[in-house]
Amino acid sequence: MSVAELKERHIAATATVNSLRERLKQRRQLLLDTDVATYAKSQGRSAISFSSTDLICCRTLQGHTGKVYSLDWTPERNRIVSASQDGRLIVWNALTSQKTHAIKLQCPWVMTCAFAPNGQSVACGGLDSACSIFNLNSQVDRDGNIPVSRILTGHKGYVYSCQYVPDQETRLITSSGDQTCVLWDVTTGQRISVFGGEFPSGHTADVLSVSINNSNSNMFVSGSCDMTARLWDTRIASRAVRTYHGHQGDVNTVKFFPDGQRFGTGSDDSTCRLYDMRTGHQLQVYSQQHEGDDNDVPIVTSIAFSISGRLLFAGYSSGDCYVWDTLMAEVVLNLGTFQNSHEARISCLGLSSDGSALCTGSWDKNLKIWAFGGHRKSNRPRPHSPSRFFTLLVLKAGLPPLLFAAVNGGSQAFRARRQRSKDLSEKWPPRGDPAFSLPRQKALPKRRLAFRSLPSLPTTISIGVSPYVGVSVIDGVFRGL
Repeated sequence: MSVAELKERHIAATATVNSLRERLKQRRQLLLDTDVATYAKSQGRSAISFSSTDLICCRTLQGHTGKVYSLDWTPERNRIVSASQDGRLIVWNALTSQKTHAIKLQCPWVMTCAFAPNGQSVACGGLDSACSIFNLNSQVDRDGNIPVSRILTGHKGYVYSCQYVPDQETRLITSSGDQTCVLWDVTTGQRISVFGGEFPSGHTADVLSVSINNSNSNMFVSGSCDMTARLWDTRIASRAVRTYHGHQGDVNTVKFFPDGQRFGTGSDDSTCRLYDMRTGHQLQVYSQQHEGDDNDVPIVTSIAFSISGRLLFAGYSSGDCYVWDTLMAEVVLNLGTFQNSHEARISCLGLSSDGSALCTGSWDKNLKIWAFGGHRKSNRPRPHSPSRFFTLLVLKAGLPPLLFAAVNGGSQAFRARRQRSKDLSEKWPPRGDPAFSLPRQKALPKRRLAFRSLPSLPTTISIGVSPYVGVSVIDGVFRGL
């Protein structure tokens, strides 16, 4: 068979594939008779209501001298690692804003970083096409630097993203500009599996992000410059389980929904999208109308879901950080409009494991920690005062777990003092008292408080304390939302 005949057959086969793909797209559109927001509105649902004092910036982490590109939380929620173009990794104590480690990198062009599940090691990668592992317990050298404990080499392009497999300190997944994702054995430094590359179902452009399913660590999703997201099974590296279309630009970030059955994406087309992992359908598009030239449209750089999934946090190149109501597809808060917000592009963000705080990183060289503040008295005592007041968020009966900050004069908020007595439920004050009083503690065990004779409230409320702003939280603040 001649070369000309092979080209003709290739062109014909490509046309057939494109035709089938278009027919499949049209078929899916027929099945998508509605989206999440439209259905929610038809059921009489409304968006979450937030005020400017409900989510506050309680920490600003300063120390980097270059643009911050990546960050990650430890599972125990109190430490953050950040990577910057100043060529350093910094490990922060999120509660005190203090630096615990500052690691000088051999290659300053770092693009990603990640904490190991045990919190004892950090990984990073960048334009050196390698992923470096640092053991935080290692002895420093004579220059005061922590030596590299392992270098994972094998990618043929820059390493743009890395993430440890949950509960497995010896497994790490990276994505690269060589159009592949790799599962590594950190102990040996060897590649276990390569996803994509020569396989026809792999990405056809740089892979920018990965997210591992916490419910099933064998599954992970990747986002790429080929405008698609792909689902992979680590047990089957030869092909992608499913490919998800819809974006009109590079898919910069992907993140699994808390239930493990859906995932979100963020793209250069300035939209976030929610996909169903099982059906492959696009459930919702989260986009704002932008005026002016298309070249000025801000791109989505990073996303994160609240623990319940009701909130979607999205960072943009404009410096905005939208808080989306995933059910109603509405922006309920924009952290970029706050006085102490970032002054440049938000490059990364992440939620603590318990949902009590959000951290954002920016090209302004700073990281900021945000947490729920609720209604706060202007004449409150100093932060370390044992009599400091905390805000209790409450819920209307008959509605899904939607939390509201205490409202002045509202009948859904009240004052009570934490006691060891089991009869605390019988000691609730008159209506109209908006605060819940608790002595400040860094670690307050969760309690079940039963409230009687309150028809507008649920029968039980689980509370804890956020050490970031000292406010009371219900199931880690976001779990009730």
